[in-house]
Amino acid sequence: MRLHGWVGLGVVVVAEALLLSGQTVVGHWFTPIVWTGYVLFVDALVAQATGHSFLTTHRLEGVLVALVSILSWWLFEWYNAPRFWRGGGDAVGLWWQYHGMEPNPFLRRVGYDWAFATIFPAMFLTAARLRASALGTARVRPWQPSAWLSRLSVMVGAMAVIVPLLLVSAWLVPLVWTGFVLLLEPLNARAGRPSWLADLARGDASRLLSLLVAGAICGVLWEFWNYWALTRWTYTVPYLGGVKVFEMPVLGYLGFPPFTLECYAIYHWARGWLVGSMNSDDVII
Repeated sequence: MRLHGWVGLGVVVVAEALLLSGQTVVGHWFTPIVWTGYVLFVDALVAQATGHSFLTTHRLEGVLVALVSILSWWLFEWYNAPRFWRGGGDAVGLWWQYHGMEPNPFLRRVGYDWAFATIFPAMFLTAARLRASALGTARVRPWQPSAWLSRLSVMVGAMAVIVPLLLVSAWLVPLVWTGFVLLLEPLNARAGRPSWLADLARGDASRLLSLLVAGAICGVLWEFWNYWALTRWTYTVPYLGGVKVFEMPVLGYLGFPPFTLECYAIYHWARGWLVGSMNSDDVII
């Protein structure tokens, strides 16, 4: 394994040890620190398995993934916080709330952006490593949605991303986690961008399964590490909200796999508009 992988693993282990020992600075910055270590570690595993990764061969791609990750999570924060579009100073989110935040506004923003920058890389690298293993051989009967079904998906996705902005309700969070994938994945497939939907037309399910499993893995790790951190988040959702594993209501774990598909669709849609389309063989996942 490359050196940065050992560094990442060391960051995770040391951060855990310092957190458990009561080190408050690490406790408050634990989420971005531990996820940076995770990204370094998994990036090295991907490089070991495939010969390429964000930090070895696709560095500009890695920077773009991190930037789109930051912007995309601020978009989700916009959905979560009605104060952004209704006015007023209510800081309570509809679905999740932060606790123990850094009082300095500048440092607080640094913490936000640093943590947000690790979200897409963590999921995509985990998926890439899974795809380099047994999941890389997953095949299904070729299937391609008809033109009318693709159009219907785009229309339903558009409504799903608009409705939560018009109707403020804690019940609508599933629309936020599924709307963008319904809207953008057919557009990516049509434009020739990397797309698991296009893969299915060739009978290749490896990218789809790898992304789904990566979402589940990262979701469990997010909640596990968040539970012990001093700066952390909690949830307010109506779906069995009192039945929790760590801080996440148990049904919430079902949202992580489709969330990964959504982030993948958002990234390749944004990348296509920013720098043009690319062949699926030229991407990490």
